[in-house]
Amino acid sequence: MQYRNLGKWGLKVSEISIGSWMTDLNGLGASETARQSIRAAYDAGVNFFDCADAYSGGEAEKFLGSALRDYKRSSYVVSSKVFFPMGRGANDWGLSRKHIIEQLDTSLKNMKLDYLDLYFCHRFDPTTPVEETLQTLSDMVAQGKILYYGVSEWSPVQIMKALSVIKELHLRPMSVIQPQYNMIDRYIEDEIVQICAENGIGIVPFSPLAQGLLTGNTARVSRCPRVRARRTRRTNRSTNCSRTKISTRWKNCLSLRRNWASRSPCWRWRGSCACRRSPPSSRAQASPNSWNPTSPQAGSASRRRRWTK
Repeated sequence: MQYRNLGKWGLKVSEISIGSWMTDLNGLGASETARQSIRAAYDAGVNFFDCADAYSGGEAEKFLGSALRDYKRSSYVVSSKVFFPMGRGANDWGLSRKHIIEQLDTSLKNMKLDYLDLYFCHRFDPTTPVEETLQTLSDMVAQGKILYYGVSEWSPVQIMKALSVIKELHLRPMSVIQPQYNMIDRYIEDEIVQICAENGIGIVPFSPLAQGLLTGNTARVSRCPRVRARRTRRTNRSTNCSRTKISTRWKNCLSLRRNWASRSPCWRWRGSCACRRSPPSSRAQASPNSWNPTSPQAGSASRRRRWTK
């Protein structure tokens, strides 16, 4: 496993990390499978584990905290996020000082930790002044409840506004961002990567496989009933042939995903959900490989395009 600094800061994080967005502990053996995934990742050298208060209504934080309790606290980096509704009250969401402090305390209680290494604003809150949000996060750093803070899915304008406020009010600096980034959604390359490089901000992207689209296990499904009916009548032989071609093309997709992210010293890669990742797959993500994103097979810049929903 390779480790890199988080932007210009001294914190070392593994190139591969484990996220817990889709944590689902329902079903026979689900909890043990998830725990084995965490263990396999840790044994492979992964030291960065990501979570959020809204994941599974707080159950993801509780599980991750219990899974990491077997390890020395200084040996891993753990993060969480705040923004999304955690109740029906008017102040149970957003980035107000009240909600941030309350949810941070809840996250620490869920994980049974004294502090979080990283803390993210999960989204931008247009109803709260940026000054209030950043002052609160800076205060939490000063109190030792979090060590570094950042944002997730903020636009370039919003990030620049935040950096301006931090400089003006002499606040603790923003250290990291977590945007979506993969081979078919590369919008951060337009402006955000340059902003982060100029300000020493680390990038830890999520959704590296485009929520499964780049795994090769998905098939194109037409909305036309007639087309769907024709495809349903196809023989198993042709269907299996198509799937074989897809599987062959993307058989090294996990390795490709890792190296694609690793090509820049600016960011690390946040892996898929630990609770949906079996131990063998976790080991496959952390294994070395020789795929080179700058090779001719990776495609030229003229063919790159941004896909939008």
